[in-house]
Amino acid sequence: MTPTELRAAMPALDGTTYMNTGAAGPSPTNVVEAVESCVERHEYDAPGEEGMYPCAFDVFDETRETVADHFGVDSDEIALTQSTTDGINRIAASFDWEPGDTVVRTDLEHSSGILPWKRLKRHGVEVEVVETEEGRLDMDAMKSAVRDAKLVCLSSLTWSHGTHLPVSTVAELARDADARLLVDAVQCPGQMPVDLREWGADFVAGAGHKWLLGPFGAGFVHVSPGAEEALEPAHVGYRSVEDPNAEEYAYEPGAHRLEVGTVSPAPYAGLAEAIETIESVGYETIQGRIEELTDRLKEGIEDSETARLLSPREYESGLVTFAVADPDPEAFVEELADDNVRIRSLPFPENAVRASVHVFNTAEDVDELVGWL
Repeated sequence: MTPTELRAAMPALDGTTYMNTGAAGPSPTNVVEAVESCVERHEYDAPGEEGMYPCAFDVFDETRETVADHFGVDSDEIALTQSTTDGINRIAASFDWEPGDTVVRTDLEHSSGILPWKRLKRHGVEVEVVETEEGRLDMDAMKSAVRDAKLVCLSSLTWSHGTHLPVSTVAELARDADARLLVDAVQCPGQMPVDLREWGADFVAGAGHKWLLGPFGAGFVHVSPGAEEALEPAHVGYRSVEDPNAEEYAYEPGAHRLEVGTVSPAPYAGLAEAIETIESVGYETIQGRIEELTDRLKEGIEDSETARLLSPREYESGLVTFAVADPDPEAFVEELADDNVRIRSLPFPENAVRASVHVFNTAEDVDELVGWL
């Protein structure tokens, strides 16, 4: 599939200049059709054929395989969740926390990488925040913080600046300190290839509704082989255990112990279709186009008298953050929305807004946004 064909298959783009994929990516018609088809099969055909539960389990198995293949891992290392936040919370709730334990995070985490640790403070868990500068991590500060940590949480790609954080380096620091590393990876899949083996993190959480262009409600967690031994899930159900009817239950091996009970298979059918769609476009094409368009956008920001680039000038991702002269960034974003141009404001840095450029965007999209600066 070409970028032009992908764009033509996305009804949300009719009359809208959409540059907010970092928040949520609209799905192409084939992804929505996969969701609809799954619901119809599950509700109309499966009751009189293989059964509704076997039908759903087949979709779960197929989706795990698709997710695993996309990241170069085995399917038993993938747990299906509802979102990145859901996945992070499942990991957070699976540790045996004790007073005095420490969680380390950066000051650039999304709320999904902040709120679970705030909650743990009531149990005596301490949270150490490593400061960053312009989207860059101070590795000396991180090395010092990790020494006494039980868990480290960081994003692979910052939602505030679109910068890469050194996941593999932090993973090494965590291993040396006998700590575990949990990565919020949601901003990477769909706009750049991810090799989870190379990252070396213990746990990686993500979802399909952003750059993968999948539906809401389908997320995933990767659990590195052996890392599941550190997890005692807070919730248990028939999908968590090897035999739900056994006198003494035993958790499923690998990541599957994080799954619990009955959920709709439809979002996962959509996720699998979305991944296959992204793969049909190809990451070489995706990255090349995003780099070309973000470079065009950054040039326009630099030439503007009312905006200032906050993301790196050199290409790192499709997230482009800039400060606007308008003292109310939310009002600026609303004014753009009134003209059918969709970007978003950010809680930080000061006066910041963020445009997300994906492979379906065009030079005309970029120029329309630049025209407002």
